[in-house]
Amino acid sequence: MNARIDPELLDILVCPKCKGELDVVRAADGAEQALDCGACALSYPVEDGIPVMLIEEARPLARDSGGD
Repeated sequence: MNARIDPELLDILVCPKCKGELDVVRAADGAEQALDCGACALSYPVEDGIPVMLIEEARPLARDSGGD
């Protein structure tokens, strides 16, 4: 069973670096995998339903090259 983040907590969580909005990344079963900040290009992992909101634990997001 995958633990889920409380929806009320998701509503108040922000990026710890820039205080910006986070996008929820979900697995195929609907469980949260990560919380992504587009402004900082960082992805905060979710482990057993607990968001790890430490900047040093965040992973860089891949940026689009925008080569159109």
